[in-house]
Amino acid sequence: MPLDPKIADRLKRDRDGLVPAVVQQHDTGEVLMLAWMDDEALHRTLTTGRATYWSRSRRAYWVKGETSGHAQWVRHVALDCDGDTILLKVEQVGAACHTGDRTCFDADVLSVP
Repeated sequence: MPLDPKIADRLKRDRDGLVPAVVQQHDTGEVLMLAWMDDEALHRTLTTGRATYWSRSRRAYWVKGETSGHAQWVRHVALDCDGDTILLKVEQVGAACHTGDRTCFDADVLSVP
């Protein structure tokens, strides 16, 4: 079954049919990662409650935590005002980053003047 047309019509995709998804811990607002979704990944996420993404490098769908055990249980999904970014608020189990860090933004903090 495809993504609800009411949702699909609102999405602004890149040339590959993808929309960035910002992922936050639902109760703290902590930004965990950025991933990519197409219509099918969003449909799977909305219908299963498990965060599902499109891997640009592997060119395949992946369910967060399916192999690592570091699952993301979806608590809230929203589109931004332009329809070009998806916000997922999740219950993160374990590390969100493939490096083993809690978030993908822990390791390389840039200084500002």
